[in-house]
Amino acid sequence: MLKVLDGPVLAHRTTLRLGGRALAEVRAAGPQDLDDLPAALARLGGEPRMLGCGSNILADDGELPVVVVALEDGGPFDAAPELAGETMDGRVLVRVGAAQRLPRLVSRLAAWGLGGMEGLAGIPGAVGGAVAMNAGSYGCECGAVLHAVSVFSPVLGHVTLERGRFRYGYRHFELLDEAGAPLGDWFLVTSATFALERCDSALVHAAMRGNYLKKKATQPVLSHSAGCVFRNPSAEHPAGKLLDAAGFKGYRVGGMAFSPMHANFMVNEGNGTAKEAFSLLQLAKVAVRERFGVNLELEVKVWSWR
Repeated sequence: MLKVLDGPVLAHRTTLRLGGRALAEVRAAGPQDLDDLPAALARLGGEPRMLGCGSNILADDGELPVVVVALEDGGPFDAAPELAGETMDGRVLVRVGAAQRLPRLVSRLAAWGLGGMEGLAGIPGAVGGAVAMNAGSYGCECGAVLHAVSVFSPVLGHVTLERGRFRYGYRHFELLDEAGAPLGDWFLVTSATFALERCDSALVHAAMRGNYLKKKATQPVLSHSAGCVFRNPSAEHPAGKLLDAAGFKGYRVGGMAFSPMHANFMVNEGNGTAKEAFSLLQLAKVAVRERFGVNLELEVKVWSWR
């Protein structure tokens, strides 16, 4: 049965440690619970927002007109990675539940000697969120190795879609109808199947360790952060480089700051507010536009009443 709970304080559920209270939270333990989700959302009002580990979210202060949708750990949605066959060209298929943590998945792939996702080492969050935003790092991205995705949506119901029925791009993922047009409505990832190359396990482990150490040396991986806050305008002009040149590395507004390690990581130094975060982001956007003529776009997902 779908559980309807009081709205959580999002500062307690997001890695940036920001955000007021949602209208409500609905939690599903298994696929059958999701059949009741559209009616529950209509009854509760507000916009549905899928919440896994909260690692790519900037939630506003105050009472927010959103309903948090979450998948229960320990059940079907939290299914551990399992081998699921091979593709025609010999790649190995691995199926995993959407609530599984991404670090657990990439560690298991390394143990099995399967390559294609080792660049994602060190990225927090759950598999469902990584698919829905096409998480990527160091030349790897979820969409490039995604073979099939199981979802629930009010339009499609429960369905598994293979390549040709979804489209991905830089930090972007969308479902397509049979004619190839974007569906446009909300959806919830319930599991994913990835197609991966056989590799030497030691080499995959070494690549993962190298990527993680590089992240640790250049990014504030232990801070309260939501990852990169702005999309990179181009490979030649990444957002962090533009922000650094505009003087924003280490720049602070109240308890919020751009990290002195990497200017595109906004961190909560312990007592920050969403109001301060939005002020900091606006100052940075204006400065980069005036100096370089570049309009920075947010990568982090904003939950707001504004």
